Amino acid sequence: MDIPDGIEVEVVQNTTINLKSCDKENLGLFASNIRAWRRPEPYKGKGIKFVGEELRRKTGKAASV
Repeated sequence: MDIPDGIEVEVVQNTTINLKSCDKENLGLFASNIRAWRRPEPYKGKGIKFVGEELRRKTGKAASV
């Protein structure tokens, strides 16, 4: 993925990415494009999440029986 001008990307750990920019609109757009690759799925919670985001988890078939 191409990084737009004015946005700094820093990989802190293998699973943590920091994005920095003065332009809040372009930063939010770029972050949403990254997240669109793999949205968090409701059963196991796998996917790209924002820090502090609360996910609504669903119960699977085995739990509902």
